[in-house]
Amino acid sequence: MTASVLSLANERATLEFGSRLARSLQGEVLYLNGPLGAGKTCVARGILRGLGYRGAVKSPTYTLVEPYEVAGREVYHWDLYRIVNPAELEYVGLDEMMRDGTLRIVEWPDRGKGVLPPADIEILIDVIGNGRRLRMTDGRGHSKPNS
Repeated sequence: MTASVLSLANERATLEFGSRLARSLQGEVLYLNGPLGAGKTCVARGILRGLGYRGAVKSPTYTLVEPYEVAGREVYHWDLYRIVNPAELEYVGLDEMMRDGTLRIVEWPDRGKGVLPPADIEILIDVIGNGRRLRMTDGRGHSKPNS
């Protein structure tokens, strides 16, 4: 499996990456993987900023999902960190929020394995000192172009 690998020096670079990535997104399922504090929400915030959203973008760790309406588009930002059993997602309306045409950003997607739709894009974030290394592949493990 090959992957596009990017090195990002700081939070600002991570936000800018998300903003650039937003230009190529339509109605995909985007998986964000990485340890606590790696910058998954920062990438999501950058994507939403790149789409034109100007309000607060917070981590949906406690709410599980934050919906956004941006320029006539629906965006759902999921954080599954607190999910113990993927079946729990049935109770929060996963089916309705995972319909085609919406942009779906999912942090901790491994917690929803077997219930979530497959990823169109997967990003793995590693912490390297003060910076980050992002490895981006499509849902089949093929390299995505650097955004």
